[in-house]
Amino acid sequence: MIAVMIAAITALISSLLGSWFLIGFFRNRGKGQPILGKEDHGPDHHQSKAGTPTMGGLAIVGSALLGWSIAHIRDGLAFSNQALIIWAGILAMAGMGLIDDVIKVNKGHNRGIFWKKKGYITFGLACLITWLLVAVVDISETISLTRFDWPGWSIPWWLWVLWTALMMWGTTNAVNVTDGLDGLAGGSALFGFLAFTVIGYWSFRNPEIYGVLNHGTVNPLDLAVLSAAFAGACGGFLWWNAAPAKIFMGDVGALGIGAALGLLAVATNTHFLLPLICGVNVIEAGSVAIQMAVFKASGRTRRFFRMTPIHHHFELIGWPETTVIIRFWIIGGICVAASLALFIGDFTRISDALR
Repeated sequence: MIAVMIAAITALISSLLGSWFLIGFFRNRGKGQPILGKEDHGPDHHQSKAGTPTMGGLAIVGSALLGWSIAHIRDGLAFSNQALIIWAGILAMAGMGLIDDVIKVNKGHNRGIFWKKKGYITFGLACLITWLLVAVVDISETISLTRFDWPGWSIPWWLWVLWTALMMWGTTNAVNVTDGLDGLAGGSALFGFLAFTVIGYWSFRNPEIYGVLNHGTVNPLDLAVLSAAFAGACGGFLWWNAAPAKIFMGDVGALGIGAALGLLAVATNTHFLLPLICGVNVIEAGSVAIQMAVFKASGRTRRFFRMTPIHHHFELIGWPETTVIIRFWIIGGICVAASLALFIGDFTRISDALR
């Protein structure tokens, strides 16, 4: 537990200071976030935010990596292969986002050069990372809800790679879609990382139930430390990202956070809990899917929402931005509480059966 606390506190302080530094760094160089206007079907009411420093996700990902690394100074916590591969996935996705952010800022337009190709590239990266988990780590290749053997559906390894890659890829895109209001993506991600911190630590304390192997490749404590580091990093960033935001996380943050959440669900065998843990992100991405389906089915004449993602719909019907953010945070908190209730409820049931 001390290692978890070290990771969280270190990442929080580092993110707080790192975000403050990035605000001044990008502001002095005139590098700010471009905002899509009405001509691009974007939120015209957010044009006043154009020019706000972006790429604050550098502070989130960097601080989380720092906090996770420093926690390993403490005896008893080894670097696990599983966590190292997860970090490779996080950094790869964050790197893709950083390239896109730089292009957007330099072009002065909110669509980078990878706008249409980015989805294919990131899915390819996701497949590579989940394949590495199969090839290097003795990870459970089953589809699961709260642990590796419940429901524990066994599938061929190649199908498991595609399934988990889709989880990772879908989460990165959902977080990216959510990142449209000040603090919305960071706050909802904070809830998710706290959930995975509990899940990872609980699995570490009950290895006989969660199938933990003792040869160093699978270590749920290391996953709990990683998740706690991200929770602390999101908390430090939110100090500056809360409305009115002084810095945005950018794609580098959204893709890095999404990759971390998706891969933590893969590594902790909580595949079907992920949509509940990331409930706000599912709602946001789902609203876009519904809007596109209705728009195409109507011959491009009708829309279900006034604007998507859905947070813009609520703004257009009169909710102040801070009201939308806080209410979505409440929804996110409820979803995370429900997911942990399911996780602990299953633990109680199986532990009673083992007595």
